[in-house]
Amino acid sequence: MSYVESLTLTLPELVLTIGALVLLLVAGWAGDKATRAISWASVLLLFVAGLTLNCGQGVAFGGQYQADAFAAFSKVLIYFAAGASILIAPRFFQLADGSHVGLRAEYPILILLACVGMGMMVSAGDMMSLYVGLELNSLAAYVLASFMRSDSRSAEAGLKYFVLGALASGILLYGISLVYGFTGTTSFAGIAKAYGEGMSMGKLFGLVFVFSGLAFKVSAVPFHMWTPDVYEGAPTPVTTFFASAPKVAAMGMGVRLAVEAMGSAADQWQQIVIFAALASTVLGGVAAINQTNIKRLLAYSSINNVGFALIGLAAGTKEGIAAVLTYLAVYVVMTIGSFVCVLQMRDAEGRPVENISALAGLSRSRPGLAAAFAVFMFSLAGIPPLFGFWPKFLVFDAAVAVGLLPLAAVGIATSVIGAFYYIKVVKIIYFDEPASDAMIPASTLVETGLMTATALAVSPLGYLAIPILATLSGRAAGALF
Repeated sequence: MSYVESLTLTLPELVLTIGALVLLLVAGWAGDKATRAISWASVLLLFVAGLTLNCGQGVAFGGQYQADAFAAFSKVLIYFAAGASILIAPRFFQLADGSHVGLRAEYPILILLACVGMGMMVSAGDMMSLYVGLELNSLAAYVLASFMRSDSRSAEAGLKYFVLGALASGILLYGISLVYGFTGTTSFAGIAKAYGEGMSMGKLFGLVFVFSGLAFKVSAVPFHMWTPDVYEGAPTPVTTFFASAPKVAAMGMGVRLAVEAMGSAADQWQQIVIFAALASTVLGGVAAINQTNIKRLLAYSSINNVGFALIGLAAGTKEGIAAVLTYLAVYVVMTIGSFVCVLQMRDAEGRPVENISALAGLSRSRPGLAAAFAVFMFSLAGIPPLFGFWPKFLVFDAAVAVGLLPLAAVGIATSVIGAFYYIKVVKIIYFDEPASDAMIPASTLVETGLMTATALAVSPLGYLAIPILATLSGRAAGALF
């Protein structure tokens, strides 16, 4: 394949890279007063990058990059989550800590650069391109976590994320070096062939280290320790981004690696995935019960949801991968909607409020926001008839179909445990006495529109999208097999 054809296949990343560099120059000359224009231009770039996903399918740069239905499905979710995280940011930064700190022009540019890395992650056909994409995303994420320089919590979140992220990257890179040493190649096709010829101790250690590094990126237990602290300390729009787009990218990268590169070693990595799924659903369900901070609760909720998605991956079938993709699509919508609701939590002076107790009496002061919160909490819990029930059913069904009935049974049990803390939030909103400091109405047209659209999407109306979602996820999963 010629370089022109290869560049055509990588158009989404080229659009975002060139656009981000141009906007960086604009920010350098115009300063922060151009932030609003840069933010809208960034959203437009994400939309254009999404349109270029239809420019062709194939393998570029000698197998380093793969443009297929799986990558396209993942990138649509990534771009949607990134765009939402840019749109909801301005008002938060303007009112943070009660002062008008304003949104810096670098914020949307960093998200664009992170999206370039995430696009490489889900399109990687080689360990080298996978690692480069992962690091590009991570470097932007470390800066985003500590974006509020005046907030000690944000600085702490950035430092923790950087230190633990560097450790995880080292583990992953060590695993890649072991895989290369014992297979003689970094390409997914070559690795699959080498693992198909037999499992040695070196290959097994490489596999374990690679999946351990990936577990950190999706915040699966036992590599979840950074998630609650970073989610709580980072600015809420950044937490929204962390909880959605990078989760999709890391899970997509893990699925492609498991199926394409190490599909012939499924018996080995399946055990790792089953353990991570069980541990994540249990810890994510139990540890969130006593949380008093809404962002920490949603952090444990994300760990819990990653566990359910891993159940679909453990099945290792086309149906299981399609269930994972459906789960990610619905999870992104629920997560963005939940954090948009969190953004509305402000005290009488307009400062962000994160204590769950502050939601008491919300149903009387802001019934619309209370209803949206309840929809997202019940949907995250997987309670029918809300749409959050459907992806859980799909992953459990995929696991049962391949004989993983005990795994599905534990997943269902921990889903019931997790429902407790979601229902507790709804109980506080509707049945507790109003908090002493009532929250003031605070919302923009963009936030209201996003909250309404996502609430409708995870309501029973979401079931109307099942035929389309099933077709797209099935086609994406089929691209890996």
